[in-house]
Amino acid sequence: MGSVKSIPSPAISADERSHEVDHPSSQVAHFGTEQPLRLDCGVDLSPFQIAYQTYGELNADRSNAVLICHALTGDQHVANVHPVTGKPGWWETLVGPGRPIDPKHYFIICSNVIGGCMGSTGPASINPATGKVWGLDFPVITIPDMVRAQAMLIDRLGIDTLFAVVGGSMGGMQVLQWTAAYPARVYSALAIACATRHSAQNIAFHELGRQAVMADPDWHGGGYADRGIHPHRGLAVARMAAHITYLSDAALHRKFGRRMQDRELPTFSFDADFQVESYLRYQGSSFVERFDANAYLYLTRAMDYFDIAADHGGVLAKAFAGIQTRFCVVSFTSDWLFPTSESRALVHALNASSARVSFAEIETDRGHDAFLLDVPEFFDISRAFLQSAGKARGLTLKDR
Repeated sequence: MGSVKSIPSPAISADERSHEVDHPSSQVAHFGTEQPLRLDCGVDLSPFQIAYQTYGELNADRSNAVLICHALTGDQHVANVHPVTGKPGWWETLVGPGRPIDPKHYFIICSNVIGGCMGSTGPASINPATGKVWGLDFPVITIPDMVRAQAMLIDRLGIDTLFAVVGGSMGGMQVLQWTAAYPARVYSALAIACATRHSAQNIAFHELGRQAVMADPDWHGGGYADRGIHPHRGLAVARMAAHITYLSDAALHRKFGRRMQDRELPTFSFDADFQVESYLRYQGSSFVERFDANAYLYLTRAMDYFDIAADHGGVLAKAFAGIQTRFCVVSFTSDWLFPTSESRALVHALNASSARVSFAEIETDRGHDAFLLDVPEFFDISRAFLQSAGKARGLTLKDR
């Protein structure tokens, strides 16, 4: 009989993870009962909090603020060491000294989305009405809800207009929602590897991941926190399935091929014989150390519901009618999760709205994750777009 090795238990305890949920290692903006967050589902969320990080300094006329919107599994730690994993910030390729988004030039803000699990109120947070973890009692949230909460944070920081809103994937969805909901507050927008709505295929992949989480016997109908456990196996499988969609066939072949893991011959078992299997198991097990399972359900659902045109009679161009924001839309040739056709549809709608828009399709075999990796052409485009927008706005950037 072949041996079977499943996903190991996370090395980080539930107590360590839950500490970051309610008492994060970052700045926190608290909003009391007098400032509820109006959710699309009809619920007023209050009180609530938003965890965020800032880098650089706000200039005298408050015109250099850049909001970074994170993707599904990201958080506010965009350019600093992560407090749970000890790893570098998730977008240090783009954000940081000498990078296109340099704290020497810009006041950079990145907040954990509402529904997240790194300090902003979400299903892993304590429900003040019960004193227990929210779990599935937390109301279902949407991308517009996330953006409304971010707008409240930006108000709290005393910033009227953002010089730029930047994000990829789910972060890109937030960028587009910002421009549709608050066009006068966004001077420029860099939307990367995203779409104005989630496709049926993407919804299907998310449902696969949610079912993996809910099938884990440790999930307990979302009530695992009360039992001091975590459905780490189900969440790890969800992460493994999703991670495949972030890559491309060419990238997987180049990185792994059919090479064996630490052996020359098959074991004739269900252990990780192939390097690609070992890689996916590592991705799954490392993810559960820093992420909450219910938060994964909520954030994937928020992406599924996203559809900007739906609020404008199904006509996407109406969402951007008369907009003055400068746009840069970027896609990658091997991204089959958010293919270039989605970006082109967005660009066509912006053109129909007479918006200022530049578009770049970057040739790479790195798949959807290319926006997080070292892709020089992407950095050059981002830097040029922001410098051009800065010049048009009259921003005086310090010399390097």
